[in-house]
Amino acid sequence: MQAWQIQDDHTIKLASMTTPEPGPDQVRVKVRAMGVNRADILQVKGLYPAPPGFDSSVPGLEYAGEIEAVGSQVMGRKVGDRVMGLIPGCAYSEYLVTHERETLTLPDDIDFATGATIPEAFLTAYRAMFLEGGLQPGQWVLVRPATAGVGLAGVQLANALGARPIGSSRNLDNLATAREMGLVEGVLEDDTLPERLKEITGEGVAVIFDMVGPDWNQLLKGLRIEGTLVMIGVLGGTKTELDLRGMMQRRQTLTAMTMRSQPLEKRIAIAKVFNDRLAPLFANGRLRPLPLKTFPFSDAPAAHAHMIEDAFSGKRVLVVD
Repeated sequence: MQAWQIQDDHTIKLASMTTPEPGPDQVRVKVRAMGVNRADILQVKGLYPAPPGFDSSVPGLEYAGEIEAVGSQVMGRKVGDRVMGLIPGCAYSEYLVTHERETLTLPDDIDFATGATIPEAFLTAYRAMFLEGGLQPGQWVLVRPATAGVGLAGVQLANALGARPIGSSRNLDNLATAREMGLVEGVLEDDTLPERLKEITGEGVAVIFDMVGPDWNQLLKGLRIEGTLVMIGVLGGTKTELDLRGMMQRRQTLTAMTMRSQPLEKRIAIAKVFNDRLAPLFANGRLRPLPLKTFPFSDAPAAHAHMIEDAFSGKRVLVVD
């Protein structure tokens, strides 16, 4: 099979690799499309290796395809099933293996490229806002920023489940897609952000879904008493200084999470959450897949360059011919 391999000079090269065989409880998926994520770019740069037990030389977390082979103990899947999913690594390949219970059913009316936009963004946003952040119907949430895939998924989820999303961006014009997906208010990423949050909500937001970091001293003034900030990314940097006294006085919670470095049982549990809670929302139209821009599987570097250089609000997807 063909797969994209990371080279010593932090580039990727299409190479021939052995097609993997499924273990007893695994399935082999013929990959038709794979979502491109910032984690892939960081991995190529040597900044975000795959967790132990997974090949760090092949990037990719998100896929859609069809099951081609099943292990001897597989009970819930069969050859020909259309699936999508989120895995710790190696999705940039023509075939991959994964535990059968990690797979998500790809509805018949969603094509493979569109399916590859769903798992990472929606699972990450749901877990961060509702499971880790405890967001409830009627509450305000800041999605920071609300421009790329995970942010757009967060806006949709908050809107669909009765919360009120506020989205941030360095340019309010970039929030046009988020507004179409249910964004209630847009705020600039500048020194006025905390005050704007108070103006909009009266007391501050209940949850901050943060992909930016790291200067929270000002930002936490826009988080209400006993509110929660959930960090999933560090686009703005990796180090900060924090006034703990103000955080303690307001009894605020700061937590961090990653979808990648989880044990198998946690990955299976979050897959079940999708099938139980989110799949019905896609079926009834309350959630919809993200806007996408496709690239041929043979041109993964172009997809990475587009993610770095372009302000497109949506997902980049590699499509296997």
